[in-house]
Amino acid sequence: MVSIQGGAALAKHLFPAVGAQGTAALRLALSALLLLAYFRPWRVRMAPSAWPLVVAYGLSLGGMNLMFYMSLRTIPLGIAVALEFVGPLAVALLSSRRAADFAWIALAAGGLLLLMLHGADAHNLDPAGMLYALAAGLGWALYIVLGRRVGVRVGTQALAIAATVAALAVLPFGLAQAGAALFSPQLLPVALGVAVLSSALPYALEITVLTRMPVRIFGTLLSLEPVFAALSGLMFLGETLTLMQWTAVVAIVLASAGITAGARPPAQASGRGGAEPAASVPAASRPARCRQRGRN
Repeated sequence: MVSIQGGAALAKHLFPAVGAQGTAALRLALSALLLLAYFRPWRVRMAPSAWPLVVAYGLSLGGMNLMFYMSLRTIPLGIAVALEFVGPLAVALLSSRRAADFAWIALAAGGLLLLMLHGADAHNLDPAGMLYALAAGLGWALYIVLGRRVGVRVGTQALAIAATVAALAVLPFGLAQAGAALFSPQLLPVALGVAVLSSALPYALEITVLTRMPVRIFGTLLSLEPVFAALSGLMFLGETLTLMQWTAVVAIVLASAGITAGARPPAQASGRGGAEPAASVPAASRPARCRQRGRN
């Protein structure tokens, strides 16, 4: 989480040079190259019928990253990540059969209402930025649903192909925003740092952790990400939150942690996540920040 949010804060320093669109394009392109080198997907023969699913998976990844960076132009990092968590929570709600989960969702909804009704007055939050963050959450939700299907049908190598699709999809937006500046050698060290911090390093760490820790515990810990994002924004970008905004962020964190901790154990679920979507959501989401989300 420190790596992911540090990468997101670093990415914001690229905005003056290439804009949010250019930053998303650079991150996705460099992340795709790193993932291609690591997974070497050309060694695996993929059935033609699987390509539409992988392409849709990549488009959800690209859309999530682009929308997340667009949101960072006008709203603080911590609030953007908190709003983005609506995507995983929605997946958990749609897959839930426990009454307690709906109470957690109500708590998250209360946090969102605090941001939307009082956040704009307290911190001049941009409505468009908030909508971009919610759109990133929708992309995160699609990434989770599609990623589970792709992982079962194709395997982890599909992530490298999806990342390439995402980079190709977002590149035109980056070129339209930044033009030739997108290929400036001076930007490469920072852009590579963003790709490593937001994608390569955290993904490698999580793959290692998930072999030693139950997904449910992992997901509960990862629910703290909006807090890490807010602290990263404060430390590296000077973004302060009001008491009301901190209350909203904490409400979303508690809702995510509660619904994840109450999920069924992996042994009772089908596949990696099965019937415990909230627990497997964060685990599946991190490559998305290639999320992002940072962000992702």
